[in-house]
Amino acid sequence: MPQITVDYSHAIDHAFDRAGFARALHGATVEIAAAKPEACKTQFRASGFTAFGYEDPEAEEHAVVHVTVGLLAGRSEETKARLTEAVLALLREHIEDDGPVLHASAEIRDLDASYRKF
Repeated sequence: MPQITVDYSHAIDHAFDRAGFARALHGATVEIAAAKPEACKTQFRASGFTAFGYEDPEAEEHAVVHVTVGLLAGRSEETKARLTEAVLALLREHIEDDGPVLHASAEIRDLDASYRKF
């Protein structure tokens, strides 16, 4: 815990400092949600095809990033909201604004009681 997944359009591969984002996000998660640094794990998944509205997906005029952070239950809604805002701010810092229109979102959710790890 936490389990972090970053889904993003491949069109921003060159502009997304994933390593820097992960380090900063792990730091924010430790600070805001009281997670242990060694417990933070992030997976990045580039989408080979992203469609937005009615526009031609081949034009790659838009890019989507969605970050999901799974935490053990017990954080307040205020803590989750603070972490969500931090995620969005960090995305702005770690994605260069020189390409497609960026549509970013984030979600903090409680991990199910069945969650286990090794």
